[in-house]
Amino acid sequence: MLWPFVFAAFAAAPQFTDIAADSRIAYITDNGFDGKRKYFPQPLCGGVAVLDFDNDGKLDLFFTNGATFPDLKKTAGFQHALLRNKGDGQFEDVTAKAGLTGESLGYSLGVAAADFDNDGFTDLFVANAGPNTLYRNKGDGTFEDISAAAGLGKPDGVLSVQGAWLDYNNDGLLDLVVSNYTVWTAAGDRRCVREDNVNFYCHPKTYPAVPHRLYRNMGGGKFTDVTEAAGLGKAKGKGMGIAIADMNGDNWPDIFIANDTEPNFLFVNRGDGTFQERGLAMGVAYDDAGATVSAMGADARDYDNDGQPDIFYNDLINQVWGLFRNLGRTFRYTSLTTGLAVLSTPYSGWSAGFVDYNNDGWRDIYSANGDVDNLRANAEQHDTLFENQAGKRFVDVSSQAGPHFARKGFQRGSAFADLNNDGWLDIVVTSIGRKPAILRNSGTPGMHFVSFRLTGTRSNRDAIGARVKVTTASGRALYDQLSPSVGFLSSSTKVMHFGLGAEERAASVEVRWPSGAVSRMEAPAVDQVHALTEPPAP
Repeated sequence: MLWPFVFAAFAAAPQFTDIAADSRIAYITDNGFDGKRKYFPQPLCGGVAVLDFDNDGKLDLFFTNGATFPDLKKTAGFQHALLRNKGDGQFEDVTAKAGLTGESLGYSLGVAAADFDNDGFTDLFVANAGPNTLYRNKGDGTFEDISAAAGLGKPDGVLSVQGAWLDYNNDGLLDLVVSNYTVWTAAGDRRCVREDNVNFYCHPKTYPAVPHRLYRNMGGGKFTDVTEAAGLGKAKGKGMGIAIADMNGDNWPDIFIANDTEPNFLFVNRGDGTFQERGLAMGVAYDDAGATVSAMGADARDYDNDGQPDIFYNDLINQVWGLFRNLGRTFRYTSLTTGLAVLSTPYSGWSAGFVDYNNDGWRDIYSANGDVDNLRANAEQHDTLFENQAGKRFVDVSSQAGPHFARKGFQRGSAFADLNNDGWLDIVVTSIGRKPAILRNSGTPGMHFVSFRLTGTRSNRDAIGARVKVTTASGRALYDQLSPSVGFLSSSTKVMHFGLGAEERAASVEVRWPSGAVSRMEAPAVDQVHALTEPPAP
C-alpha cells in the first residue's frame, strides 16, 4: 500500500516557519512561577507528543502542563492540550472533548505515546510530580484514565520526568520505563536564596538520587513493577531523557538514561528479562574528562550511517553536549572531533534529537534551548540546528533556518514529525510562558525521501524496536530503529523517515521486526510513505 503526497512549492533553502498563529491555541506552557518563590520542579515543564489519536492519517499534538504552587492544582490555564490536525495547516483544540484536561494530575512533566494494548489506537502515559497517569485511547475520540488499575505505582514523593515505551522481553506487549529524578513534595521543598535575597532554583545535589522504574505489560491493561527483578533498582540517578535502541546488535532493546549531575546509565538487555547497568564499561557514563554534566535530552540514532545507533545528550551552558559513536561493544566520545564541543558550550539545551531536516541522508542535531533560571544575562536563548557533514563534523545552520531560530526564550520539550505530509520533518517545541511553536519545514529543491509506517502482527502493533535498513540506488546504506522516545519530556513520530539526497531511486528496504521476522521490499518508490505489515509466522 502506498500513500502518495502532493508536494508544496519549496523555498530556495530549508526554512522553518512557525504556523501556530494560524490556529486558535489557548495552551501556554505554565510552570506555576509567581515571580517570587521558586519550586524545584518548575524548570521541568512543557512536554509534547505527536500522535494520530483518531487514525485519520493526520498527526495530532498533545501537550502537558504545570500547576499552581504549593497546592499543585490544574486550574484554568494549567490544563493539558490535545490539538487535532485539521489537515489545512491548522489545529483544533479538542482537549475537553477527549477528556485530557488533566485537572486531577497536579504538576505534569513528560509524555510518551504508543499503543500499549495493541488495539490500533495510540495511548498516552504522563509523568507527574504525584502519581503517574495512563490514558487509554477508547477509539471514539476520547481517552480513559486507567491509572488506578494499571499497576504503575511508585514510591511516595518520587518525581517522575519521562516515560518511554519498549518491548524489553519481545512478547508483543509494550512495556514502560520511567526516568525518576528525586523524592520531592511541595511541602518539603527547599528554598534557595542568594545573599541579596534573590530566589533561585536549588542545585540538583540538594536532593537525593532515586532508581528509575520498569513496568512489564501483562496484557489486559495491567502492568507489574519489575524494577528490582530486572536489575534497575540498584542504580540511583536523577533521570531526564530516555533513549531506546539495540546498542550492541543482539536483537534486544537497551535503555540509555541521561542523568542530571550523576553518571548516565546504559542498561544492557540480557535477553532473559534482566538488565545490566554498563554505562561506565561502555563509555557513556561520563564525558571525555571523566566528569558528570547536567545531561538533559537524549536520543539514540545512527549519525554516521555505519549501521550502529549512536548516543547524544545535551546539557547546560559551559558544558559540552555529549556525542558518543557506537563502536559495537563500546562507545567513543566524539563531541570534540565533530566540532560539537565548540558549537554547544554557549547553550543550555533541554529537548534534542537527531533529525534529517534537509533530507540529505545524514541526521542533523536540533536542540531546544534556554537556561534553567532567569538570573544569567543570556538566560533566554534561541534554539539551535547543527547540520551533519557526512558523519564527520557538525556546522551551525541556525541562522539560516528561519525566524524561530532567532527568537529567544526558555524552550523545553520538542518533537519531530511530518505534520503536513509533504515529505519534510517539522518540529514542535514548547517554551515556558508561551504558546508552542509549530515549525513547518519548507524543504530543499531536488532532495528526496522514503518513509515507512510499520504495523506489527507477531510483534507489538506499533513495531517499536523494529530495525530498518534502506539501500539507495547508488548502494548507500541508511539505518534506523523505531523508538518514538526522543529528547526531553517528549515523544516523536512513529513513521520512519529516510532522506535520500538527490537520489531518485531506492534499491531496497529491509525490516527486522522485534519478533525476529525479516521482510524485504525491492525498489520502494521514493517521495512516498509505504505502509508495511509484519509477515505472519511460517
